[in-house]
Amino acid sequence: MRRDTTQPRSTRRYPDGVLRLDIRRNIDAAAFEVVNGLLEAAERADGQRALSDHLWLDLRQGGRKGFAAVIGWENDHDHPVAYAQVSRGNDSWGLDLVVHPHHRYDMAAIGPAMLEAALNVVRSEGGGHVHWWVFEPSAIYFELAEKVGLQPGRELFQMRRPLPLESDVAARVPAGFTRGFDIDRDATTWLDVNNRAFASHAEQGDWDLETLRARTQEDWFDADGFRIAESDGTMTGFCWTKMHPRGVGEIYVIAANPDFAGRGLGMLLTIDGLNWLASHGAATGMLFVDTFNEPALAVYRRLGFTPAHRERCFVGDIH
Repeated sequence: MRRDTTQPRSTRRYPDGVLRLDIRRNIDAAAFEVVNGLLEAAERADGQRALSDHLWLDLRQGGRKGFAAVIGWENDHDHPVAYAQVSRGNDSWGLDLVVHPHHRYDMAAIGPAMLEAALNVVRSEGGGHVHWWVFEPSAIYFELAEKVGLQPGRELFQMRRPLPLESDVAARVPAGFTRGFDIDRDATTWLDVNNRAFASHAEQGDWDLETLRARTQEDWFDADGFRIAESDGTMTGFCWTKMHPRGVGEIYVIAANPDFAGRGLGMLLTIDGLNWLASHGAATGMLFVDTFNEPALAVYRRLGFTPAHRERCFVGDIH
């Protein structure tokens, strides 16, 4: 990791004490362990990792350009009470806030200070569009977002179904429909297909080779589980899968080449990905989809998926 650099600490008072804010543009190994301890406590409480993949990679790599970490400390505590992070990606900023489970009773006091400090970093970099994803947001998150100038945006379902698929459904995909991913062979073409398919997507669109390589270097990455569909040498679509602990397999990213839209590839790619996951030990299939994306929802419902929870994005243009 890069050598740590730290901005001067700021101090804000809130009802139960003094909140000290450490604002860092790089994270060294010691600071990473401190932050990761908080993230692990949140994961144990919530049953899922606290940061998105993009923000997690930025944190773990020590902070790339456009990264800032805000670590909140309260007097008389040997662990941070909150963590906020901004990471620049594409033409927007990703934002996240994690409050230690033991301090969530004070969310209304801790949250604004943490969020404002993170958004001030965005302002110092010239501003921009910000998106903040929240797992099952309660009323307090809507209030926090409004206080810092963010509005409700996209909403996702996490959907799940048991695996394996029924035999007649699994058999709809012809043998050899997909193959595994080869970064040397496929990277350039995949980036073109992905970026056109997700052209309006703040997080998945406009990837470059560095972004792709960072994902492929994660411990969970399996090139064979990154399924590529082709027709006459042209990439028609892909289904990138991801194995999680406890037998959960995720359809991580899936898309048809826009040049092949309307040919039923979404259904076939989903079935193919679920078949791969089931053959590698997954007992549950999982994916995320916009709650208003009726065509995709119809496909997933026909395949037996049902909503497990919601995630909400709060967005705004910060100046």
